[in-house]
This record gives sequence, C-alpha cells and structure tokens, in this order.
Amino acid sequence: MNTKTTFEGIDSSERNWHLVDASGLPIGRLASEIAQILRGKHKPQYAPHLDVGDHVVVINASKISITSKKSEQKMYHSHSGFPGGIKSESFNSLRQRKPEKIIERAVWGMLPKNRLGRSMLKKLHIYADANHPHQSQDPKELSFNIKKVEENG
Repeated sequence: MNTKTTFEGIDSSERNWHLVDASGLPIGRLASEIAQILRGKHKPQYAPHLDVGDHVVVINASKISITSKKSEQKMYHSHSGFPGGIKSESFNSLRQRKPEKIIERAVWGMLPKNRLGRSMLKKLHIYADANHPHQSQDPKELSFNIKKVEENG
C-alpha cells in the first residue's frame, strides 16, 4: 500500500491583495486578523514552515483606536544595544510622528521571529491616510467582525 501525501509548495500558491481600513478599530484585534492573513492560515494549503500568505494594505493607520487609558500610559521601547541606549516613546507621540509603526509593531509581535516572519512582514503595506499606491493590484476590501471603539481623548 502506497499512500503519499501530495504537497503544494510556495510556487503554486496565489498571492491575493487585501485592503483594510483601520479607522476606529482596536489595534490588537486588527493586528491578529492581519497576522493570520499574512501567514496564510485562511488558505487550505497553509503550512507553518512556508510563506503562503497574502499581501495586506492597511489605510487610515493614524485613525486607529485603543481602549481605556492606554493612549496616555502605553510606551514603546527600543534599545541600541549599547549601555544606556534605551529610548522610550508614548503611544500618542508615536501616533503623531509615525502612525504606521504602531500597526507594524503589533503585527510583528504575532508573527514568527525568524527569516520566515520577516518575509511575511514584507507583505504588509501600511499608510497613514486613505491614499495608497496599490490600486493596480486591485486589492479586495476586507471587513472583520470587530467592534469599532470610540476615542475617549
């Protein structure tokens, strides 16, 4: 008896483009949905060791919402690797300076921390407003079953 499982690799996987409007959506729930699409978990040929995910274009990143008092309390840290090289920035100042970085860091936290995760993150395209240069790829609009959050501040 010869039972072999056929396995379709990366070459046969089709890369679709998805468009996500982030205005009013909570950052964590949005990031988990985006990470699943980037990994390809919505496809039947998903394999944890392959990058079969789709491209995701996120617009209106500056209008992302966050719950409770996190907008005043949440801090983002980075370290240069040298003694005393830690830099900290609050959520509000990062939102004003570079809103795309908030979504990028949230999604990166939900992807594998290796070369496979880095290649998945390259398929994430984030823009602060509604304009994006990917109209020619004809991205399909995605809507998640996530409740929008009103800003308190």
